[in-house]
Amino acid sequence: MLGSGARAAVGRFWAPVVTRLARAGVTPDMVTLTGTLGAIAGAVLLVAHGQLFWGAFTVTVFVLLDMLDGALARARGGGSAFGAVLDSTCDRAVDAAVFGGLVWWYTGDGGNRLLALLALVGLVLGVLTSYTKARAEGVGIPCDVGLVERTERLILVLAGTGLTGLGLPYAVDVGLWLLVVGGAVTVVQRVVAVHRGARGKAAPAASTPAR
Repeated sequence: MLGSGARAAVGRFWAPVVTRLARAGVTPDMVTLTGTLGAIAGAVLLVAHGQLFWGAFTVTVFVLLDMLDGALARARGGGSAFGAVLDSTCDRAVDAAVFGGLVWWYTGDGGNRLLALLALVGLVLGVLTSYTKARAEGVGIPCDVGLVERTERLILVLAGTGLTGLGLPYAVDVGLWLLVVGGAVTVVQRVVAVHRGARGKAAPAASTPAR
C-alpha cells in the first residue's frame, strides 16, 4: 500500500545525492548491492546477537539507501532488465536476513520460541506475497492489491525490533502479530485477485511452475 509512495518520497529527498552519484559514475546495481550487503550485515551481526535497536537502525539505513537505485537508474536514462531482477532478488535476501536474525535470537539467548515462530511465519508470508504477484504477472494477470506489502512488512518488523531494543515492552510482539495477520490477509487478497483475473483466461502453453 505504501511501497510506491515511500519510494517516491525517498527519491525526492535524496534527489541531490542521486545527481552527484550519477555524475560520479555510480551505477544502480552498485547501490543495490551496497544496500543489500549493509542490511544483511546489520541483521546477521546485530539483530541475531540481540543488539535489536542498532540492528534495526542499521538495516533501516541501508534499506533506505537501496531505495535510491530506482531514482539513480532514471537519472542515468533508465534501468536494465538485469537490474530489476537483481533488485528483487536482493530484496528477498534482506527479508530473509532480517527475519532469520530474529529467529536466531529468539531461539537462542532471546528465549522466546513464540516470537521465533511469528518471525518465521512472517518470512514465509512475505515470500508467498511476492511470489503470487510475480507468478500472476508472469501469466499476464495484474496483481497490485495487498494490505501488507514489503514496505509495510519492514516498517512493522524494524519498528517493533528497534523499540524493543530501546526497552519498550512487547513492541516486537505487536509488530510481528500485525505482520502475520496482515500478511495472511494480503496473500488471500492476491489469490482472490488472481482468481478473478484468470476467469476466461487460458494459461500459456509453455507455462511451468517456478522452482
